[in-house]
Amino acid sequence: MSLRHGLLGLLAEGPASGYDLTRRFEQVLGAVWPAGHPQIYGELSRLASDGLIEIDSEGPRGRKAYRITESGMTEIRRWLRDSSEVDHTTRLQSLLRSFFFWLMEPADLNDHLMREADFFAAAAGRYRAYADAADRAEATDTPQQRSQRIAIEGGARLYEALAAWARWAADRTELTGDRRRPL
Repeated sequence: MSLRHGLLGLLAEGPASGYDLTRRFEQVLGAVWPAGHPQIYGELSRLASDGLIEIDSEGPRGRKAYRITESGMTEIRRWLRDSSEVDHTTRLQSLLRSFFFWLMEPADLNDHLMREADFFAAAAGRYRAYADAADRAEATDTPQQRSQRIAIEGGARLYEALAAWARWAADRTELTGDRRRPL
């Protein structure tokens, strides 16, 4: 996924400001594609320059709400259909670090793994709460809401799996001299 297509997809829901899009990204897409204010505002400028979005309204203090154009809808639908653009690469710094756990002191490694487990469990809890709220909502039968529910479930399951992995890693290490060695 690219930030560009994530923003187009969110704007397909309806007009939104950069602030609203940043908040929505964090709530719904943060598990798979984190993005902050500077990235989002920069991409909104590029999308507008490319004619894929336009300003819907302007409010106080220069606040702009954007809406997707027909060209933008065509682009997001093209991207969704085009399987050649699917990138299955997953970048997880936690897994990268795990290759080098042998360099850590045992107490540091244990502390690190417990912090990782706590972080991932808390993130899973947030996504689980979003999922529960979506399940309780009265109007959950639109294609948009069903798609969002599927994405939220994916985020919850991803973080649940990472929390379980961190706990598993902590349980599968033993002290050997002054280093931990995976079993």
